[in-house]
Amino acid sequence: MENLIKFTEHLALGGFNYAYGISAVDLTGNGVPDLVTADTEVGLYWLENDGQGNFTQHIIHERDDEWLERHAIADINGDGRPEIVIVDNINGCLLWFEYDGDPRLRDSWRYHYITQGDLPGAYDVAVADFDGDGDLDVAASGWRKGNQFAWYENRDGRWIKHMIEDNIAETRAIHATDIDGDGKIDLLGTARVANQVVWYENPGDPVSQPWRKHIIDDAPQPIHGHPVDMDGDGDVDVVMALGMLPPERGADLRHHQIVWYENDGQPSRGPWPKHIICEYFPHAFEAIAADLDNDGQIEVVATAWDLTGRVAIFKHRGDPRGIWDMQILKDGWTRANMVITADLNGNGRLDIVAAAERDSNEVRWWRNEGV
Repeated sequence: MENLIKFTEHLALGGFNYAYGISAVDLTGNGVPDLVTADTEVGLYWLENDGQGNFTQHIIHERDDEWLERHAIADINGDGRPEIVIVDNINGCLLWFEYDGDPRLRDSWRYHYITQGDLPGAYDVAVADFDGDGDLDVAASGWRKGNQFAWYENRDGRWIKHMIEDNIAETRAIHATDIDGDGKIDLLGTARVANQVVWYENPGDPVSQPWRKHIIDDAPQPIHGHPVDMDGDGDVDVVMALGMLPPERGADLRHHQIVWYENDGQPSRGPWPKHIICEYFPHAFEAIAADLDNDGQIEVVATAWDLTGRVAIFKHRGDPRGIWDMQILKDGWTRANMVITADLNGNGRLDIVAAAERDSNEVRWWRNEGV
């Protein structure tokens, strides 16, 4: 692979009961992001970054009858500080955590429920002003227990649920972005069992009008992907991981791929053109995109789940519609799942952070040393 990007691997935190759910946000105000990590059977932590990627663990919340996982960072209450909006999977809840004072002190943190029990299998969450009233609302997916996408209207501190779509099998990823460029925030989603990559068009008044559903692809087992302008034409494309489950659970590894979908300027007319990044990536779980080497072109980072877990980078040769080369960051990392990018040491280059659950149960990061 030409122009190989050099990375060095580091352990951020090990010893989780079940590691799933990570984000990066500067909680200390020192100019570099810290990490927020969910330990699903125990609670929620944040890892204080000393500016060089050395981390000190702080506890936000511990309770053994919850299953906290994926989350979003946003200023929900408008106090100028970041809050954490998170799912509780086993109880079907959405919560948000705020702090007042020193975030290192556990007593500084308190939580509030957005909803309790009416989102079975609460799985992924996105935050945006969907109704255009100036405050932040929340959208979420319901996994295979809930099989739904819903959004929660923030109305003067009360949260009102509005269904986007129900009876769509195993809803997973949900992301807020303006897909059609009309100034309103739409939603991107995946449904693994329904084999659908979808986007929902914001009608402008989503309280009283339905979201319009558009199919990007009838893809086998879409798991996690993200909106990104892959080709630099100014509109929102989508990078996606297809696969995850092993053959003994009814999967076909021939369809385990990393792909991207091209928004050709008419996103409501599907399916979108599909471009292969990696033809065969067994147990593909999540794909994200960012410019890792600061050359103005987008790279893709992907994780693979199951016993042969993997973290890999993909770089194209000048045209994202053409050939992509793969660079392995870590192999045999059992059940690698979520992955993000952030500049953890302030050197102007994006680093990579990923989590791996059962049999690994740790969060690792890769320092970007440049080309």
